[in-house]
This record gives sequence, C-alpha cells and structure tokens, in this order.
Amino acid sequence: MIIIAGLGNPGAKYEKNRHNIGFMAADEIARRWRFGPERAKFQSIVSEGLVDTADGPVKVLLMKPQTYMNESGRAVGEAARFYKIKPSEIIVFHDEIDLAPGRFRMKTGGGAAGQNGVRSLISHLGPDFRRARMGIGHPGEKEMVMPHVLGDFHKAEQPWLDALLQACADALPFAAAGDDERYQGEVMRLAPAPKFSPRQAARGEL
Repeated sequence: MIIIAGLGNPGAKYEKNRHNIGFMAADEIARRWRFGPERAKFQSIVSEGLVDTADGPVKVLLMKPQTYMNESGRAVGEAARFYKIKPSEIIVFHDEIDLAPGRFRMKTGGGAAGQNGVRSLISHLGPDFRRARMGIGHPGEKEMVMPHVLGDFHKAEQPWLDALLQACADALPFAAAGDDERYQGEVMRLAPAPKFSPRQAARGEL
C-alpha cells in the first residue's frame, strides 16, 4: 500500500487557487482510477483504490489534508503511522513556484524550498518522501508570491493545467510501481509544458 497526498487548502474560497493544484491532482487520480467514495479520516478527505501496474495492482490511500497547507504533515503523518508506511511509499503532489507553469518534476528528499506544506511534511515524516512538483511559475517579485499562489488559475492557463492533471493520473502506474523517473518522463510526454518567456510569466501574461 502507498499513500498519495495532494496538498491544498480546504473550502470553496481556495478551490481554484494555484496553491490547490495538489487537491486537483488528487481529484483527477480518484476519477481516472475510479476510487471508492470519499470519507473523513486522518484530518483529511480520503478515498481508496487500486492502480494497475506491470507488477499487479497497488493499493492507494488518497489523501487531501483538511488542516490547511501549513499543517499538512500532521494529517499525512497520522495516516503513515497508522498503516506503518515508510516515507519512500508516500507521494505528495504540490505546487512549485520554482518550476515554469506546466513543468513537472519528481524528487525524493531535500528541503522545502519555501513550500510550507512540504516543510510541515518534513517535520512529521523526515525529508525522504517523494515529491510530485507541479510548476505554477514565479510571479517575478518576492512580495507577489503570496497573491500569486493564492490566486486562481487564469482562463488562459486551463489548457495546460487540464493536460497536466490528466497526465499525472494516466501515467500513475509508473509512480505506483516506484519508477519515478519513468513517471516524470511519461507525464511530460503526455503534457508538454507550454513555452512561455520568463518575462511573460513574471508579468502574468499567460
């Protein structure tokens, strides 16, 4: 069994924020793989399902922590302790401002790079969980980071966003089997990142 956690903030106010791209990925995974009904557990909305891999089906606990982003580690840590799941069997989908919009990178270990949900997870799990980093771009000015991540995706961003979410779900068997490099490559093959100039991205001209 593995845990897949999508990070975000609960409530309709935050639903379409860039910061909630992890929740969006979790929802698309649940839809694509026909997971069971959602329920409240581990301070989260959880559902369970199977992902078919070349080595057979892998059971997945899918989590959307309801603790707010900054306390995500409390929820995921609780579930990991309950099921005795190692950090290497936990995949966390989250927004990443240091990646251009639509870019996707898998990474295990390392620091939080300013992402407070990841910082919370490190404090509860240690650093060695697997991060599915979903690029939302940097607004260009440090003081604009908060409005950027807590702002909704622009209509013009919807095509690459939809493609990325679908690719993350469709390619999931590789991640479920533990092959993060192959997973990353397949996601980017299915959903190539759009070509933005850094200046356009900085000005929000997407």
